This record gives sequence, C-alpha cells and structure tokens, in this order.
Amino acid sequence: MKAAKVERIAIFRALQLGDMLCAVPALRALRRTYPKAHIALIGLPWAQSFVERYAHLIDELIVFPGAIGFPEQEETDAHLPAFHDAMRARRFDLAIQLHGSGGLANDIVEQMHARINAGFLKPDEALREGVFIPWPDELQEVARYNALMDALGIDARDTQLEIPLTPQDTRECDALIERYGLDTSRLVLVHAGSQLPSRRWPAERFAQVAAALTRDGWQVALTGSASEASITASIAGTPGLDAIDLTGKTSLGGLAALVARARLIVCNDTGLSHVAAAMRTKSVVIASGSDTRRWAPLDHERHRVLADYPPCRPCAFRECPYGHPCALNISVAQVLDVARLQLPAEKLETDAHC
Repeated sequence: MKAAKVERIAIFRALQLGDMLCAVPALRALRRTYPKAHIALIGLPWAQSFVERYAHLIDELIVFPGAIGFPEQEETDAHLPAFHDAMRARRFDLAIQLHGSGGLANDIVEQMHARINAGFLKPDEALREGVFIPWPDELQEVARYNALMDALGIDARDTQLEIPLTPQDTRECDALIERYGLDTSRLVLVHAGSQLPSRRWPAERFAQVAAALTRDGWQVALTGSASEASITASIAGTPGLDAIDLTGKTSLGGLAALVARARLIVCNDTGLSHVAAAMRTKSVVIASGSDTRRWAPLDHERHRVLADYPPCRPCAFRECPYGHPCALNISVAQVLDVARLQLPAEKLETDAHC
C-alpha cells in the first residue's frame, strides 16, 4: 500500500554507522517515492553528521533520548514521556520502525501516534495496526529494510550502498596522500578494530597479514578510530613491519575517499566493511561472531568474507567466554590467500619488469 498525502515521515533507527549505511537503499527508495515529504530520522546524537551527509535523503535529526532495552545509550525511560509528547505534536503521517526486529522498538513508534505505522514483527509478537511484516530473518540486512519498503508500496529493488563525498572529503584525502606519501596504485588498508572485542580477529594476525603484503610489494596503511589506537599501535610496532598508521587521523568522509582510491581493504566485520561496499572497493572481511547471513556484503565477488561457524555463533557476547574459536579458526594463510586473489596481479608483474 502506498499511502496518500504523506508529508511528514519519521524513521526510527537509533544505531551506529554500519547499521545506518545498510538502511540507505531503503531511505533512497522512500525519498524517490515521497520527494516533497519532510523526513526526520530519530537516531543517536552522532547521526547529525549522517543527516548532513545524506541531506538528499533526510531532512532532520531528532535525537532519541534512550530507553530500557536500547543499549546504544544510557538505558532509562526517564525521558520517554517528554519525547513522546514532542513526537505526537509533530503529527507524523508515517512512522517507520527501521530499528530492528520489533517488540520494544514498535512500542516506541506506536506511542508517536502517527497516522500510519510500519515496521517488523518478532515471531511471537501480536499483530499491530498498520503495515507490519514478519522479521525476514533469512534476508541480508539491506534486503530486509527494502522488504518493508516493498510492503509500503515503494519500489526498493536497488541494494547499492552509497557515501556521498564532498569537496572537503576529497581535500582531506589528498592531504593524507601527500603528508604520508601514500601510493594509491598499491595501497592496502588494514582495519583491525571493531566496537566489540568478540568481533575482532587477533591484532597479531593482522600484523602478519600486513607484513606479508608489504613483502609482496603493497603499501599498507592502518586505519581506525582514536579509541582503537592501542590496537593499531600494537600492529605498527611489529618488528620488520613498515606500515603507515592513520588511526584517528580521518573523518568518515576522508576515510571513504581514501577507501575509494585503495586497491583492497582487509578488516573485521565492522563499519568499514560497509564503507568498502559503498565505495565499491574490494575487501577481505574476517567475520568473527557476527551473523554473516545478515551482515555480509551482497557482492560476494568484490567482497570476500571469511568465517568459521562454531555452535555458539551468532555471538551475543561482548567478549567471548569460549576461547574465541570463530576468530582463531581463521588462519593468516587463509586471509593472505584470499587477499592475493583480490589484488591485481598485473600491478606486481609490472613492477617486476621495471
């Protein structure tokens, strides 16, 4: 059903960067269908920068104040009454729950009293008024949000991620290239961090991969947020490894611009894997703990995912209590084999004849 006279839309998705990137195709389809509607994202405070970058898709950020059951922020319901009063005053025509599988997230959306609600239902969840579909557990993350758009009568066949680059992003990238002597014709970015320790392949194994690729003739640069500096420093300090440490030195846009120019990304199953997909740069993703059916990139040729599947997967722990077999069962040799297949052989052949 395509709703008539939709002028005010609210999207509830209070999540981090990688999660937000996976919703971009659905947001793009929504904007294409309702080009004149005012679309507000109800999200985390950091998402102001996301809204500014995707101003062609979203008009405004409304900061979600947090609630019990939403661990991305302080878990308290203290601010919910005022939040719901403010949302009811906005008189939204359509409120879409894109946060997750249903339950509490649907309660948040229903209390906004929009004219039409939409979202997902958990398997044991009662029917709700509006456009709600069963949580499509078998679909990849991008595809499941597009499925909800389809239920709303919105054509959402496009699954390509995107990160629009600004002139400032390009200038930042150019400055990094000049300052650190980056050679984009042979640049491999290695990203060893992840928000959850259970999602991290061992840093010493990333160091071994980086060292081997350097010996092959590729230039390795390490990326990560400032909070991941200790991880990348342990790799950069590996004896005999000549790697450039860019940790904490890039904005999202500058990093995306650099990813677009790199030859390969080697990373954990984290936000950077989605950046690589958005910029169409080849990647090798070591997926520890995560649900690869849900989070693996859709292009399996451009983006190669390596994963092991012990019985405890997918993981619900911040830190693995079982010895981290899903990570340790992925060897350095496996990652190197796939990385070398992803890299253009003709580059090294050219160098060998110089």
